[in-house]
Amino acid sequence: MGAIAQRLNEPLHRIEYVIRSRRIEPVARAGNARIFSETQIQHIESELTRIDADREVGIDE
Repeated sequence: MGAIAQRLNEPLHRIEYVIRSRRIEPVARAGNARIFSETQIQHIESELTRIDADREVGIDE
């Protein structure tokens, strides 16, 4: 997930929150690392954008 956080320029805790709260399951595992598809990464990014937009207009999750 650190690679996703770095790629999206977001703190790791935000990536973890989206993955956990949206129940995004990895497509594979490599040891302890979870592997996410490009589509899943785009979904994570869109969820972060939505969260930020909701926060700007004052909608709580």
